[in-house]
Amino acid sequence: MQYPRYPSIPRISPAAPRPCWLALLVFSAGLVMTGCSKVELEQADGTLKNWDSFRGQWVLVNYWAEWCKPCLEEIPELNQLDKAPDISVLGVNFDGIEGETLQDLGERMGIEYTMLAKDPAPEFGWNVPVALPATFVVGPGGELIETRFGPQTEDDIRTVIGN
Repeated sequence: MQYPRYPSIPRISPAAPRPCWLALLVFSAGLVMTGCSKVELEQADGTLKNWDSFRGQWVLVNYWAEWCKPCLEEIPELNQLDKAPDISVLGVNFDGIEGETLQDLGERMGIEYTMLAKDPAPEFGWNVPVALPATFVVGPGGELIETRFGPQTEDDIRTVIGN
């Protein structure tokens, strides 16, 4: 059997062992496909969660503040969305409140979804919103799809994500 000549690919007989570069290529492709993000999100309770754990889900990163009346209006809608198996809601306090104070505030406001201790925008190269409430809609592949301003309803978000 005659094999064609390719300058960058060595000729391999069917009985020869596979070269190491092939294994490396397959391994590298696997890393690219599964992602290898090192972004760790600190939750209000201090625990860490890797951003890649949200792959395959829609993620709503919602900026809120205690003094923002429209933020208060959308909390029940966001709580409901967070219960869906394909959606995760992450709350970011616009005023930079952290720790136990943040946990207490979230409890008083009826926030049931995950609150983050710090703003993730710098990690992702996103602009920090200039108005509240603001919701960043992130697709299942981790890409920012849309930034929405004003109170969101479950119907609004479902229209954006196509469900």
